[in-house]
Amino acid sequence: MGESSVFWLRVTLGLYSLGLAHALLTVIRRRQRGFSPALASFCVAAVFHLVSIVEEGLAIGSFPILNIYQSSSLIGLLITILFLIAYWRYKYESLAIFIFPIVFVLTLIASLGHPVQPWQNPVLRSSWLAVHVVLALLGYAALFLTCAASVMYLIQERELKSKKPRAFYYRLPPLGTLDELTYKTMAVGFVLITLGLVAGSLQWSRQWLVDEKVLLAFVTWGVYLAMIFTRWTIGWRGRKAAYFAIVGFCCAALTWMVNGGVHSFVKR
Repeated sequence: MGESSVFWLRVTLGLYSLGLAHALLTVIRRRQRGFSPALASFCVAAVFHLVSIVEEGLAIGSFPILNIYQSSSLIGLLITILFLIAYWRYKYESLAIFIFPIVFVLTLIASLGHPVQPWQNPVLRSSWLAVHVVLALLGYAALFLTCAASVMYLIQERELKSKKPRAFYYRLPPLGTLDELTYKTMAVGFVLITLGLVAGSLQWSRQWLVDEKVLLAFVTWGVYLAMIFTRWTIGWRGRKAAYFAIVGFCCAALTWMVNGGVHSFVKR
């Protein structure tokens, strides 16, 4: 990584750590305090995070997705942006408990990357590559929000069934809102992943069909297609849909991590 991009990434990590502290204190104390400063820090961090990614791209002379460290940085920023959009729409602070820690961890992973040399593979300089990667990672970011909303749904449902709900229960969104958020983010993620697969096929043609990452991407795509189909046809909602969403995100996470975050044929 370039020295300038590393500096801005570490500044970003420091600002994200305030969000992590907020999430941990909320879980420990079972009450939400200090969200406003944590959110403000998160917004400023997103700006520095974008600067770091741009600096990294300029330093290596190509789109910064050469390894797991760079893709971690990019998906962390995308999750941040989607969270801020979701918060602007729904105004539920409890979603931050899941978002702040994962963004911090992704940024921490990115900051551990060693300096890399620009690869000479002409594929890396293709505009279709940037389109493919951004669409795919945006899809994964949206599906992470789907998973977070599903976990919150299961927690809320369990608290509703208990005779003595804990204090944190009153900070969670209603089940109907969580179900709506799950469906909308899932639909957005599915469309983005579909477009990402199309963009990848235009770039790599038949070459990508023997790649493990691509095969897993099609499995993930199939899982979410099944989720949307069952919701439309037999009305799968609630707990079943939440468990399905969690399984789907596990497939998406595995797809992203396999082979060091890049396709095997790109390394050749």
